[in-house]
Amino acid sequence: MRYFFAVLAILLFFGCSSKEIKPKSEEIVISDLVNLPQNIESYTKNFDENMSLFDIQKKYDASYFRMWNTEKPKESIENIKWPFYTYANIRTFGENLQPLQKEFFDKMYENSNFDSYATLNQRAITLKYSDLRSLPTIAPLLKDPSLAGEGFPFDYLQNSSIHANEPVLASHYSKDREWVYVFASYASGWIKSDRLAFIEKKYTDIWQKSKQIFITKEGLSLYTTEGTFLYKSKIGMSFALINEDKGNYTVLVIVACGNSKPLYKQAKITKEIATKNILSLNKTNLNKIMSEILKSRYGWGGIYEQRDCSSSLRDLFAPFGMWLPRNSAEQGKIGKIISLKNLADDEKITLIKEKAIPFQTLLHKKGHIMLYVGIYNDEIIIFHNTWGIKTMKNGVEGRLVIGKTIFSTLKLGKEQENYDPNAELLKNITSMNILTKRD
Repeated sequence: MRYFFAVLAILLFFGCSSKEIKPKSEEIVISDLVNLPQNIESYTKNFDENMSLFDIQKKYDASYFRMWNTEKPKESIENIKWPFYTYANIRTFGENLQPLQKEFFDKMYENSNFDSYATLNQRAITLKYSDLRSLPTIAPLLKDPSLAGEGFPFDYLQNSSIHANEPVLASHYSKDREWVYVFASYASGWIKSDRLAFIEKKYTDIWQKSKQIFITKEGLSLYTTEGTFLYKSKIGMSFALINEDKGNYTVLVIVACGNSKPLYKQAKITKEIATKNILSLNKTNLNKIMSEILKSRYGWGGIYEQRDCSSSLRDLFAPFGMWLPRNSAEQGKIGKIISLKNLADDEKITLIKEKAIPFQTLLHKKGHIMLYVGIYNDEIIIFHNTWGIKTMKNGVEGRLVIGKTIFSTLKLGKEQENYDPNAELLKNITSMNILTKRD
């Protein structure tokens, strides 16, 4: 067992039952959310797998810590400038719903300090749950707010969220030094400089060789052993293990010490909300983790400390030792891919029922990713975090907002008066990929 005993002395020295829902008369009734159980136990009751995912799990640490094992960013400077090529020459809007002017982009470009790209190259760790921004600003960039599916909450500068205590590689500071451009294992972007601490390589080397524990419960306050609040627990977080007793894990945490210097502390995390061992893929563990993920409301790019479709699945599989990329397109490329392109709907249904493995298969369409959980009343059931259902009335597109994690069929919303059949999930699915199989 790999504990953090040796390094600790050095570091401290330095420093979710199914019930029929009866909606209020003024509410819009979405059939799937009323007629399908919205609890995980209804879909795992016949799931008897207890899979060993060793071949997949042994690669998790290599992916998770990879930016601590990179000397400098491999992305070209032109790729980092993509927001300017993408948004500067189209009509976009700010938080006051007024068009963003050229001056906004000029100011952002100047502050981005691209001349210093890849000159800092410091290993670092996040101190808080944070946003990775495409430009060094908290100000939003919206496309036309008058259009369905645009405006709130779709801030196109929100590249991703990142958990507290995650390893990153810092490229360079913004000119005003308020921001640092960083690379995580799955995304990059600007983070507030006070949300980082830099760590020497000799410590990151020891850190990633230690035993890691995974959080298994959401929203509980974590504290240092001295009683200082750190952050709320979230599925997807992990920590380096120092020691354990009958009821608790003692883990290493880092708090700010000024000028991005690390101050090493200990925290006790009860064994009721964490696991020392990577979880096996079985009914008990799926019930535990998916019940927590079901609590998430929709958050584009992880904004407001919520989740979107891909971050829901990424965090869901983390305690099982399965590393997933951050966006839906990349997640759709993992494992054994089975194309559904150019198939009729009934052909897709037949192929999914025949080939898909419950809780191990993702269904992908452009811009959205879903987890196949099996068959219920002869319907294909998926688990996904979704903003809503596309509608069409008199040629005008609309949205029926859901804004949370749900179980549904692939014809979610089909009973709605203005349902747009061209936007149907089943019609638009292009592939499925089985995570636990490799070609």
